Amino acid sequence: MLPQFYQTILGKYLTKAQLITLNMLLWVLQTQKQVKIEKLAAVFPLPIQENSRRRHLQRFLRLNALSVVLLWFPIIKELLFREIKPGKKLIVALDRTQWRDHIVLMASAIYHKRAFPIFWELLDKDGASSLAEQQKVLRPVIRLLRRYKLVIIGDREFHSVELAQWLHRQNISFVFRQKKDTTFRQKRPKVNP
Repeated sequence: MLPQFYQTILGKYLTKAQLITLNMLLWVLQTQKQVKIEKLAAVFPLPIQENSRRRHLQRFLRLNALSVVLLWFPIIKELLFREIKPGKKLIVALDRTQWRDHIVLMASAIYHKRAFPIFWELLDKDGASSLAEQQKVLRPVIRLLRRYKLVIIGDREFHSVELAQWLHRQNISFVFRQKKDTTFRQKRPKVNP
């Protein structure tokens, strides 16, 4: 079910039994289209009681090995490397969205009009994200994709001068949408007396 290179990468961090559980879980998610643990446990193809299947899934989903950095970063790095050679331009979109009661701040690589989520944080607050939260999401992405010429793009939420200066200091290009009432002024040349 999973491509071979996924299984190779995942095999470094998961036991054979955990890899089988992951494959079954992905199959169940595709067929059920629901993420409620009770619904998944009811149809999970393990020959044990439903309550035991629920506990099995809960233990599996709490594994430390199921971290974005350990599992997802090598996969996304391999996917991007197959399509975009290091040194080429790579666009990374910074965006914020609402998911139930949480705000999700996410950085995604853009390739052929598709966004591949790379790293995200759930924010327990309403409103715009702060510079510290934006940096927390961007730092691991910048480290992961340091071999590419990154261009960070974002909508009006990310128009802060501080974020622009932080990216500029790291030699990273950026394009942020500005509010329509924003005005720009070039630095005035120094006048010699």
